[in-house]
Amino acid sequence: MGIRTNKGLLIPAATFLLFAGLTTPALADAPSPEPIVGNSADAEDTTVQPGPPAEPEETDLIEVQDPDAPVEGGELPPGKAEPAPGAEHCRPGGVYRPTSKHGKFHKGVGPTNANYNGTSRTAKSRFEAEVTAKVGISVSAGLKVKASAMVAEIEQEYSVNLSLELTAKLGNVITVDTPAKKTTHAKYGVYRLKHKGKSYSYYSNCSTTTKKTITSYTPYRVGWYIWES
Repeated sequence: MGIRTNKGLLIPAATFLLFAGLTTPALADAPSPEPIVGNSADAEDTTVQPGPPAEPEETDLIEVQDPDAPVEGGELPPGKAEPAPGAEHCRPGGVYRPTSKHGKFHKGVGPTNANYNGTSRTAKSRFEAEVTAKVGISVSAGLKVKASAMVAEIEQEYSVNLSLELTAKLGNVITVDTPAKKTTHAKYGVYRLKHKGKSYSYYSNCSTTTKKTITSYTPYRVGWYIWES
């Protein structure tokens, strides 16, 4: 269902509005609602991105349900003998070492909204979050430590503040400019930082499992992702 204006434009009905352009002298619009502040600052929310959010390329990602519990596939495999008396001894257990960082990725919650400006001047588009949802950590298979321990290593290595889980909340509002004859797309959710590292396990005889490259996505801020078409 849509709303037909007196100029014959059909504007899809959703949770957003198109306000009069700034260059048109007209009656003042009612004040827009103040945005609901999320879990962190939203200074980047109105930055227009070059296209839709990039999807993770990995196909074996595991959504971590409990960051303080062992991750699936992280168990120590059997088959290594105990060290002989007097031989070198190591405490069995997992290891994770960060090796590189790879930017931020947006994980959306709820639908992607869009608003077309059919006028000949810049107008305002207002978007409102429609759901509340939590976003946690995703890792590739084979992590040999708890996800919380991995995050602690990443924070220390790169001096960043990460979260084990963040909540994108219902009712968060954002208003952005939409150029003439353009469509603004808006998706609400959680930004996560991507890192890679090596994970492996020690046996009691000090031998180790094969070092596996682990890709992880860890929440660091709540916000909108905006792009145009």
